[in-house]
Amino acid sequence: MKVVLGRDDLATAAEAAVKETGEPFERLGVRPVHKASRGFVNEQAVDVCELAIVTLLQAVAHDRPVVLLPITTLGRHQHQTLVTLGRLTVGDVEGRSVGVRSWSQTTGVWVRGFLTEQYGVDLRKVDWRTYEDAHVDGVEDPAWVTRASEGARLPAEFLDGRLDFGIMGNELPADDRIRTAIVDARKVAAAWSARQGFHPVNHVIGVNELSARGHSAAILAAYDAMRAAAGPADVDPTGFAALRGPVTRAAAYALEQEVLPRPVDFDDLVERSCAALGVPPARLGG
Repeated sequence: MKVVLGRDDLATAAEAAVKETGEPFERLGVRPVHKASRGFVNEQAVDVCELAIVTLLQAVAHDRPVVLLPITTLGRHQHQTLVTLGRLTVGDVEGRSVGVRSWSQTTGVWVRGFLTEQYGVDLRKVDWRTYEDAHVDGVEDPAWVTRASEGARLPAEFLDGRLDFGIMGNELPADDRIRTAIVDARKVAAAWSARQGFHPVNHVIGVNELSARGHSAAILAAYDAMRAAAGPADVDPTGFAALRGPVTRAAAYALEQEVLPRPVDFDDLVERSCAALGVPPARLGG
């Protein structure tokens, strides 16, 4: 079984559990883990893969053989990822340029959702710039989004002042000039999560559908082990019931932003996973 997981604690737990079932376990050292997503969703290059929730939603919407294993590997606040170098604030986003690595990047989907819901921003009145394709082959940006010139990189263009705002998580460069566009962003994010009853989910675990059907005992053993090893339930929820809120919201934002070609219902995700693994929803925390 070929596996890509970014977190050592989850990988160690999964490896021990899978080997106890008699299955081999090979962890591929792909860093950062999102670089494994394209091969996983398009070519079924690995059996189990950590991937962004929006990548999983796109894969399902485009009928790729991918099912959700309800383990959060990365959950975090997102409001602080909208940044600027100048005196601009979130109230100045309309009519300005905003760079994001790719239109389907999960961090960007969350932030754009906040912009519309909390700040009344019309996304089509923003000069959006993207720099990379989606992980799912054949997915294109909306007509109202501009692709940066070939070879351009978001951090460099942002630091050079060619963008008014950037949406950056792990790729945020170290520079004392950078500040959040939302005042007290982390407090705002914490208040948002308190109201919603969940944190934004970034990364989850996807399983190749054929692997799920052919190696269900090993996959379920890995699920049990990773669920036991997962972090705090509010930040890294596990099980279908706990993931329903954040995944449903991410799917709604993605549909509104033309990241998805059709709605992806959470119950459909549950049904796909349970059918592939041959278990009822309750077996996976549903």
